[in-house]
Amino acid sequence: MYQFPGNLRSDYEMLPVPMIFYQVEDGKAAAVLLTDGFCDLCRNDRKTLTALLTRGLYSSVHPDDVGKVARVSEEFMAGRSGYDVIFRNRWPGSEYHFIHATGSWMTMPDGERLAVIVYADVSESIHLIRESGDYYNLFQQDLFYTDSVTGLPNVNYLAEFADAKVNEIRVHGKTPALIYLDVISMQSYNANYGLKEGDSLLALIAEVLGEEFPGAMIVRLIEDQFVVITDISDRTSLSETVRNVNSSVKARAFGNTAGIQAGICIFDENLQTADALSHAKNAFKQIGNNLSITHRFFSREADDRYWSERQIAENFDKALENKWIKVYYQCIIRTETGKVAALEALARWVDPVRGVVSPGEFIPALEKYNLMHKLDLYMMEEVCAEMRMRSEAGLPLIPVSVNFSAQDFDNMDIASTLQEVYARYAVEPDDDKKYLIVEITERDMANGDGTFHEQLKELRSNGFHIWLDDFGSGYSSLNVFSHFEIDLIKFDMDLLRGLDDHNGANRLIIKSMVDIARKLGIHTLTEGMETEGQKAFLLEAGCELAQGFLVHKPEPLQAILERLRSGRTAHPCETPKEREEMIEKWFAARQG
Repeated sequence: MYQFPGNLRSDYEMLPVPMIFYQVEDGKAAAVLLTDGFCDLCRNDRKTLTALLTRGLYSSVHPDDVGKVARVSEEFMAGRSGYDVIFRNRWPGSEYHFIHATGSWMTMPDGERLAVIVYADVSESIHLIRESGDYYNLFQQDLFYTDSVTGLPNVNYLAEFADAKVNEIRVHGKTPALIYLDVISMQSYNANYGLKEGDSLLALIAEVLGEEFPGAMIVRLIEDQFVVITDISDRTSLSETVRNVNSSVKARAFGNTAGIQAGICIFDENLQTADALSHAKNAFKQIGNNLSITHRFFSREADDRYWSERQIAENFDKALENKWIKVYYQCIIRTETGKVAALEALARWVDPVRGVVSPGEFIPALEKYNLMHKLDLYMMEEVCAEMRMRSEAGLPLIPVSVNFSAQDFDNMDIASTLQEVYARYAVEPDDDKKYLIVEITERDMANGDGTFHEQLKELRSNGFHIWLDDFGSGYSSLNVFSHFEIDLIKFDMDLLRGLDDHNGANRLIIKSMVDIARKLGIHTLTEGMETEGQKAFLLEAGCELAQGFLVHKPEPLQAILERLRSGRTAHPCETPKEREEMIEKWFAARQG
């Protein structure tokens, strides 16, 4: 048994707070200290209570509550949840009382960690709740207001009495909250275990919600959806309770279930219940398919973002059809000569109603709704069509990089699709793909599966060049050099912006990576060049290519053609011969 240092035992024993200190070893707990407050709560002396606890920690717990207390204790001792439980308990010479126990871990001066559980007799509170619930229970017995599977109030009851419950919470000076809960993969559970066990799971959820939210209004909404209206002291404790519901449901269910997920809306002074339910549902929808998230709180900002994303997704096909998505080009210069060596094609959404929609707004929305493959294929076709327009206008034919997402490889056969598009537009009759570059982020390449990498190999074998974007953005690994065949790495702009941070660490990183890439025969490009000093550094470091606002801001082909017609100075472009000479010179430097 744990030995308290010095006078610590006597100091703790004199505490008026009802507490027990437990020592936990190999998943088992033993009571090592009882406070005076705990003895007063139980109306027994320390010796009697210690002997009772030694016989068994749950020996005085009501038989119907033993399982619940044991599960909460196991989760707490394993570090998977907090300790917060209400149960019936009977000490020697007394009737059963409702006890509310909460716990935490305490590190002692000698480094030992003890579990400290604080107890409170809440019998009077429970009786008051029961008395105030008599009216509630009368209506529960009416089948019009009762769900037959769980015995909970149903949607009719919610519509009739939810506002009254919210007002009751407000009258008592507390803040109401509405929780919308949905069972994860209920259809799968029914398919695996049958409808009877599915109903049993719903009844279990109703039981657990009743245990975790005493005094709350708990309703089975429809199918596998529940609503809880309760008071809230703080978000942290409410979050913990929702996680406890999820853990308990998964632990006690007949079959394997992923548990529940919830959206939560905290009422303000003027919010109505119907609106709170709508907000909670929207917060739930924002969880998406992320099973690691049990709940999300509603916020106006997140809600606005959600509806903005929905609007983008719902209008995207119309934007493609009406060509509201434009190709903007940004020049990529060769640092040694200052001439344009390539272009990057960038998507810009010019909406007739909303105006210019930022890529930072519509790209995440398209990724979320798995629509990137439509955008990237559209961009590919537009670039190929505009290559022909550039040629007909007398503009030099410059290689163009087009960004592709990992989602593209899941939704279509990229290699054969690009081959077909390239051939259809007859960009190069000799089937030389040097004027079209496939650009992939390092994150996508690192996370791609075998099929993704096979398609990349096929693209390269078909003659397309592969550029690695965002190198150094947080996903970087030198494995890309040994695991993948790439033609160029593009250093993320953050490396260039922070050149002099941390004693110039980024200067050393860029120089070293350029040197490694050169020795491996991989070309280099840095994005985000905005100052002459950055330009001079890249030239000194040996980085071949650069792009940024110092040289050129993205613009559509039409603006380039208008500048050509007006005779205004255009950026000088290197000729195919100059390009070959510079590459040969670079390879010669590599050999040296």
